[in-house]
Amino acid sequence: MAGPVSWNRLVRLDRLPEARPHTTFATGHRTTVGGTSAGKALNLASLGARVTLRTAVGDDEPGRAVLAALADAGVEVVAETAEGATEQHLNLMDPHGGRVSIYLSVPDLRAPRHDDRALEALAGADVAVIDLAEHARPLLAAAREAGVPVWCDLHDYDGTAEFHRDFLHAADRLFLNDDGFPDHDALLAFLRSTGKPAVATLGAAGALAVEDGRVHRVPAAPIDRIVDTNGAGDAFFSGFLVAHLGGADVPGAMAAGAEQAAKCLASPDLAPAAAPGA
Repeated sequence: MAGPVSWNRLVRLDRLPEARPHTTFATGHRTTVGGTSAGKALNLASLGARVTLRTAVGDDEPGRAVLAALADAGVEVVAETAEGATEQHLNLMDPHGGRVSIYLSVPDLRAPRHDDRALEALAGADVAVIDLAEHARPLLAAAREAGVPVWCDLHDYDGTAEFHRDFLHAADRLFLNDDGFPDHDALLAFLRSTGKPAVATLGAAGALAVEDGRVHRVPAAPIDRIVDTNGAGDAFFSGFLVAHLGGADVPGAMAAGAEQAAKCLASPDLAPAAAPGA
């Protein structure tokens, strides 16, 4: 896996701020590990998968905190030291799953020093998960050259954004959410247009997938109470991936993804606690 990790401050509010000058009070706040690749790595590890994550952090306390959290979960990390600060976000969250994520800093990786370790891990991988980040982009070609299937999560891609193009074209399997499309008909049309196996998460409406011309749908797994929405999409991705590698068909892998997402939503962390024996 290659992609971003971050150290985030999560701020809970009764409702997200309106676009006007005003003062509001938080109902709680904390700092914790974040970033889409961290979310996937932690969920995969909780499911018992062996994960190597190549990422970039700054030479600072937030970076060391991120690496410690990943190591504690059993994730092997190939950490490049980037110019500037470790990626950090300020996430404003309401009780209903609404979120505004403000990027405070993004690392600038100019001279990778551990490409040999990354390529060694890539050569032995069942799947290369390459997430959206400039420092991950070169691994797209490396994975293709190594003959390793490439899975990419395009997040809120709208079908036109230039930044995502390399990831879209390199991927053997695509994931994204429905945030970038006006409705599910437009989303489904995009999925079909890619000509690739593709899965889209729909929040409380579940998920849909297109593969070999067939459309598959699964509902969201039931959950008593949402604790934290951070990482739910990465949890779905991870549950799908582990089930797929275990031989599940598309509906079975989607159901496994929905179940892992529900566990994540019920947890205060990016990933639920590992199952016994995982």
